[in-house]
Amino acid sequence: MDADTVWVLISAALVMFMVPGLALFYGGMVGKRNMLNMMNMNLYCLGVVPLLWAVAGFGFASGDWSFPLFGDFDAFWLSGVDDVVVKREFVFGLTFAVITPALISGAVAGRMKFSAWAIFVPVWSFLVYSPVVYWIYGGEGWIANLPAHDFAGGTAIHINAGIAALALVLVLGPRRDWPNEVDFPNNLPLVLLGAGILWFGWFGFNAGSALAADGRAAHAFLTTFLAAAAALCTWMVAEIIKDGKPTALGMASGIVAGLVAITPAAGFVGAMSSIVIGGLAGVVCYLAIGLKLRFRYDDSLDVVGIHMFGGVVGGVLIGLFADSGAVEGGDFINGIFYGGGELLLNQIVSILAVMAYSFVGTFLIAWVLNRWMTIRTSVEEEMIGLDTSLHAETAYN
Repeated sequence: MDADTVWVLISAALVMFMVPGLALFYGGMVGKRNMLNMMNMNLYCLGVVPLLWAVAGFGFASGDWSFPLFGDFDAFWLSGVDDVVVKREFVFGLTFAVITPALISGAVAGRMKFSAWAIFVPVWSFLVYSPVVYWIYGGEGWIANLPAHDFAGGTAIHINAGIAALALVLVLGPRRDWPNEVDFPNNLPLVLLGAGILWFGWFGFNAGSALAADGRAAHAFLTTFLAAAAALCTWMVAEIIKDGKPTALGMASGIVAGLVAITPAAGFVGAMSSIVIGGLAGVVCYLAIGLKLRFRYDDSLDVVGIHMFGGVVGGVLIGLFADSGAVEGGDFINGIFYGGGELLLNQIVSILAVMAYSFVGTFLIAWVLNRWMTIRTSVEEEMIGLDTSLHAETAYN
């Protein structure tokens, strides 16, 4: 087995490990009555999405035919997935497909029926996620051919999931008595453990997206580390300026904000530029989470504020900081600061298009589901807690 295959498979395992890490991160942030429900929503994605990806998702997200919107279906039922290179790309893409809807779960914590979630995830993954992946990474995808840059999924995953979370919470409605009464995090040590696992797994997420054990993978590893560190620091400073004290939850959130922002840029920008991107993301995402109070949308665990806004920061700043000279083997359009002119507009067009498609698609899926089965839990279930009312178990006895 060649070194590239080994590296991609290790990276896929790291990304898969991010899903239980996300479950710990989200599970520690919710109230103790909803902890297991939150973790179950994440773990469910590890069950249903791989099956969907094998049956139809991968085929819808890939292909070489001359069509800009979705794949050619040739890989349905794993048809043609027999070459080692195709298999490793299938497996690597599978782990991304799993974690993307899992990100959305944090926005609807404490009030969405698990039965509705069980239907929403595969439908959304097929109709929204797979086409967007083809647009950006497919051989004839229209965003790939603009061209616009998205190294590891800032637009395809984080902006996509973040704007989808906004659409879903608008259909679902706010938690009972929100924002006057909210559940506080039930276990901050678990949040920090989850953040650490996410940071660890993110090296596979970003560096693995080079799809080779080469200099670009090493560069993406470096930029990922620096951006997360910068965002941790700037989020902490923003908290001190506003509230007088740094918090563990804030530093953990800053780490994730920096990781999100560098995801689209990891293999396109220089190391020092990654510090700027991460630092700006820490401040922007810290400010963005306050928008839910101003505009009255109940994003329980700040998926919109961190993933959508963080992804936008990273995606747009590629248009300024992309530098082919900073990356080994760099052969791509530079940003404005390095002599490029058209990339910034391409980045903005691609981001707005994905946001529009994902928001409308998600809103329609949620609206139809709500008309069919009602996706919101009852007041009684919400008061009891979803761990007991939906799963007949509790996190703490």
